[in-house]
Parts: sequence; C-alpha cells; structure tokens
Amino acid sequence: MSAVATPSESAPEPLVLRQDRAGIATLTMNRPQARNALSRGLMAALQEAFNAIAEDASVKVVVLQGAGPLFCSGHDLKEIRANPGREIYEALFRQCADLMLSITRLRQPVIARVHGIATAAGCQLVATCDLAIAAENIRFATPGVNIGLFCSTPMVALTRAVGRKAAMEMLLTGEMIDAARAIEIGLINRAVPETELDAAVTALAEKIASKSPAILAIGKEAFYRQVELPVEDAYGYACEAMVRNMMARDAGEGIDAFIQKRPPVWQGQ
Repeated sequence: MSAVATPSESAPEPLVLRQDRAGIATLTMNRPQARNALSRGLMAALQEAFNAIAEDASVKVVVLQGAGPLFCSGHDLKEIRANPGREIYEALFRQCADLMLSITRLRQPVIARVHGIATAAGCQLVATCDLAIAAENIRFATPGVNIGLFCSTPMVALTRAVGRKAAMEMLLTGEMIDAARAIEIGLINRAVPETELDAAVTALAEKIASKSPAILAIGKEAFYRQVELPVEDAYGYACEAMVRNMMARDAGEGIDAFIQKRPPVWQGQ
C-alpha cells in the first residue's frame, strides 16, 4: 500500500492511502479521527492521487472509500472557521470543484464504497463518482441549511445524479435519507449488508476491469459530454464518439472475438 500526503498538513499518518491490485486502485481517505472531513490537505492529497492515476495505464478502475466508521462528513468546518475571509473561501471551494471535476474527467471509472454516513461534500463525492455501492445502514444528507450554509456546491453533483424534486427536498430540509431512499432516487446503485460491502465492490470493480480500458475511457467521456447537451446535439456528438470507438483497435478485436466465439484480448488501444 502506498500513500499520498501533502507537506502543508501534518498528520500521524498519510491523508490518502493507495492500494493497487489487478488493475484496481483503491484510495482511502485517512482522517478517521475527523470523520474524513475534506480539509484543504485531504483534498490536495486526493487531487494528487487522482492526477497520478490519470497517468497510470495499469489502473483500469478506481475505488474511493473512507477509513474508520464512516465515508466522509463533508468539509472541515473547524478549519473553515479558523481561516475566515473571502479569498480563502474562494480558494477552498474552487479546490473542491476542481477535485470533483477531476473525478468526472478521469478516464477510469470511479466507484464509491460508502459506509456509515456521507454528508454535505461527502454526499457530493458519492454523487460525483460514476458508481456507488453502499452498506445497508448508510445515511446521506446535505445538511448545510441546518447551520446557515446552504449546500450549493454539493448541489451541483446531487442535481446531476438525482431528480430535481428529490434533490430539493434533501437541500431544503437537510434531513438524512437511508439506503432504500438513496437507491430510489438514483444516488447509489445498490446497498448490501455491511459484511458484504467489500465483496460487492470488488465484484463490480473486477467486472469493469475486464473490459477494454481504451473503450471505457471513450465511453465515460462521451457519457458526461452528451448528458448536458440538447438531444439533437447529443446524438451528433454520440455519432462522432461511435465512429472514434469503431476506429479503435479494441473495437475490432471485440467484434472479431464475438463472431469467433472466443474471449477478447484487449490491447488498450
């Protein structure tokens, strides 16, 4: 297991742990004593880890999880109150936005492994990840409204993952929702008993890792680009993406393997 840390924040252990196995990189937010709150240091360490993975051809899938009893409680409010000022706030939320965008733009699919709670910017992380599997006892919330701080940046990811009415209810009430409700509104893919969480995440990650990484990258980019376009423009873009996909070596290999009734041998091109 390797670690990514930043010199700006002293900690007894690295802020992010990375473990690679069979093409799957697992990143662990490692501030359990602070409920994995997104301090400036933790966000910088996550950004460094995602930047490294973006350049690592051996990684096909990323799993994001939290150390300790919960996934992530959101921004570090003690750090925020200790450093007031417009310029500091602007830098903080720009840093957070850049981190979320880097997850969306990463060529590898990212799976959130969620347990305990995921609130505010922690809920934003889950909504930002491409897929999410949670423990059945999970709870989610965007509770900023309860402390006079509307969850405006978490709202960006939330409203792109769930329907408007469901998102507004979470944002306006700040109330917790359980796993069943999170599945119902599309915030997570599914929930399993906590004892089965690792197995469920591993099975999903391994299934995705068995596909062509080049085709996964084309597909992920196309998904996020077309989803924000008007339908006619989306079809135009999707047609271009399909042509680019068809020209890839792995597309020819996959089609030939299907016709010949044999497993494909991906070249990553």
